[in-house]
Amino acid sequence: MSQKLKISSYGQGRALVFLHGWGVNSGVWQPIIPLLETQYRVTCIDLPGFGLNRDVEVEPYSMDGIADVIAEALPDNCTLIGWSLGGLIAQNIALRWPNKLLQLVTICSTPKFAKSNDWPGIDPKILGQFSQQLGSDFSKTLDRFLAIQAMGSPSARQDVKALKQAIEAYPQPSSQALMGGLSLLEETDLRTALKDLSVPFHAFLGRLDSLVPVKIAESVNGLSSYITTEVITNCAHAPFMSDPEDFISKLTHCLQPFPTNSQ
Repeated sequence: MSQKLKISSYGQGRALVFLHGWGVNSGVWQPIIPLLETQYRVTCIDLPGFGLNRDVEVEPYSMDGIADVIAEALPDNCTLIGWSLGGLIAQNIALRWPNKLLQLVTICSTPKFAKSNDWPGIDPKILGQFSQQLGSDFSKTLDRFLAIQAMGSPSARQDVKALKQAIEAYPQPSSQALMGGLSLLEETDLRTALKDLSVPFHAFLGRLDSLVPVKIAESVNGLSSYITTEVITNCAHAPFMSDPEDFISKLTHCLQPFPTNSQ
């Protein structure tokens, strides 16, 4: 790693830490920060190679390496909230650094993104196409990926526009992070590892999500007694963009009680 991670924090109170998804950056959280910062200490962390941490290198760009770098920046007793690829990384952090977390929350994420005979998900051919297209035109590839994320949402066009506006204020991601992130989506499978989970895990799924099929809910629940799932009815892959107030209401409702010291 070339330098320590840069983080952005807002407000005071119980610590909520947000990790973004592939191809974007922590700008995606800007619409919901004002809804949380009056009650919580909201920290946004760009993944290595993305956003404010574009120049942070992890060698090799592996799931464990990224998880360990991010874990070092986490405040104690935080609720770690990850969206899409960020949710996959957050699951790995919960497995490797459980003492850091009070709770894990994922948004439209899964322990295994790639489709297989025993698991619904993204066709590996699609991920392969994104890898091939990245070298020639990142902007066009990102536009296509954002369009797929919003597919099915009643406000798809507005969602894509809001996502693009939020991320364009930050530096473009590094090629290492883009290619490495796609490899993580294609290759990572945490289903067996989650049987050793030791922190509460609440997974939000979007009923209209075309990337993370809602039908995984029962299977995810069955991986550990620590896991609960909740389906958000009228949203696709980015519920915090399509209906921020409804999402924040659901998020704050699922938060575990903060532990208090007994005398």
